[in-house]
Amino acid sequence: MLDPVAARAAMVAELEMKVGLRPGPVRDALLALPREMLMPQAYVRRSAPGEEPPRWDLLDWSAPQDRPELLGLLYGGASVLVQHDGEPLLGRLRGTRSGASITSMSTVMGLTASLLEELDLRAGLRVLDVGTGAGVTAAVVCQVCGDQGVVTLDRDRHLTSAAAARLASLGFRPEVVCGSGEQGVPRREFDRIFVSYTVECVPAALVAQLAPEGKLLAHVSSASPSWPGLAVVERTADGRIKAELRAVEFAHRAGHGMERIWLSEEFRQRIANEPGTWTQRSVLAPLADTDRGLWLAADHLLGGLVRDFGAEHLVIGAPGCGSWLRAEPVGRSRWSVTVHGPRDIWKELQDLAVRWRAAGSPNRYRLLFEPGGGQRAASACGRLSWPVPTPRPVDDGAST
Repeated sequence: MLDPVAARAAMVAELEMKVGLRPGPVRDALLALPREMLMPQAYVRRSAPGEEPPRWDLLDWSAPQDRPELLGLLYGGASVLVQHDGEPLLGRLRGTRSGASITSMSTVMGLTASLLEELDLRAGLRVLDVGTGAGVTAAVVCQVCGDQGVVTLDRDRHLTSAAAARLASLGFRPEVVCGSGEQGVPRREFDRIFVSYTVECVPAALVAQLAPEGKLLAHVSSASPSWPGLAVVERTADGRIKAELRAVEFAHRAGHGMERIWLSEEFRQRIANEPGTWTQRSVLAPLADTDRGLWLAADHLLGGLVRDFGAEHLVIGAPGCGSWLRAEPVGRSRWSVTVHGPRDIWKELQDLAVRWRAAGSPNRYRLLFEPGGGQRAASACGRLSWPVPTPRPVDDGAST
């Protein structure tokens, strides 16, 4: 399919079916947004997993031979890779790049659309888009709210320069700022603040810039990418802050400088093939994937754990100490549980499950902003809580 209008319609129809995109301003903006003008170039990976150095081809809308593949990337709904190794986006030549890494991408469209609907955008709202990236969020916000009250911010000058030029080509002229997402835009107020990368805690400066009856959205996570939360922060008409942390399945990629832990391929193979320290049969089933509030609590209260979502059954590793858990069914209502290392991850999870159920099995937690700048997540009854760590100051990055 080489018709961008038809491709946009197909993308929106897919969003309606898969993420419940509703009729309204966000849907209308997505139908009207020519993504090929915001992202006239994008990368596609050509190297196999594990191949070194990795290789990408930069596709270009101006090259007719690239258009079919590029159209599929832009409207397929997945992330779109837009920057390699911190390069300038304007004036690039199509062709192959190798080594280094992709340093900016446009987020999965379903995630972006859901969050934009959550913001309840309306004409005339003042909006701060933290993490300009390719400019997709800024373009939708300008279409819905008008561009006069919109500020889009990114730490990467190459991204802001390209976004300003490409948004202008669409008739949008928001204020485009190169600066730290942690700091926002001092001495300004916004009705909506959208952070399009994951943070360790909600930046205090952004909360301070939230206007009465305003709303802020930001994904919050520990160093593990496995079980994120969505912080929803609102300022009431009389100036009070109320906030919650919701357990969610997917989140934005981590911001610049945020520590991440992963399961290496070698570690995955050890978990799959080694006998472990001990194995037992259990009538206790592994915790359900749908118990997201429990996993969110585990991410912060247990710490250092990473889930292998590519495994057929439950596999969790702790890269810091080499501990791991493998659980697989062996007949009806029986599980083979294998644990290895100094941590008994199975017992840790089962003990936490008892506490979580006693707290009412929450999937949402109050997010409390404490005197002195600390933050704490707590169940409604207060029986399950944890501090949200305050990170060291860094210049933040973006992904959308």
